[in-house]
Amino acid sequence: MTADPQPLPAPRPRARRRRDTEHRLGGDTDAWVATASPEGVPHLVPLSFDWDGEALLVSTPADSPTGRNMAATRAARVGLGHTRDVTMVEGGVEVIGMEELPKERADRFAERAGFDPRAGEGAYLWFRITPRRIQAWREVNEMAGRELMRDGRWSV
Repeated sequence: MTADPQPLPAPRPRARRRRDTEHRLGGDTDAWVATASPEGVPHLVPLSFDWDGEALLVSTPADSPTGRNMAATRAARVGLGHTRDVTMVEGGVEVIGMEELPKERADRFAERAGFDPRAGEGAYLWFRITPRRIQAWREVNEMAGRELMRDGRWSV
């Protein structure tokens, strides 16, 4: 005999979802970063990130599949949270050379991530992912209204 499923909590108002999303962006350290090659071959990796209130900053080797994909397509999709508390960020990518990023910004990334790509072996690059679209939902009852940002503008 199986237990009756627990009722879902009431869906969060969209303003609450935005606050929760901004909290997650500012508080989380790691995310799943999905990219695709120009030929459409997908690639998914976990990367540390830092959010400055406008964009996510990540770093990965220039010659890794993720680095090559972001440099070629200038696009990424980032997943935060777990499957029952999802934040999805689709964004444009700016490629920044290791020495081009201001020292204070690189230091902040290294402190938050616990990893300093400036000290890594191989040629790393910085990638600044600026959100164009953000969605957030917890359960099926939050699927409606999950889009919080469209074309780089918060809709709530």
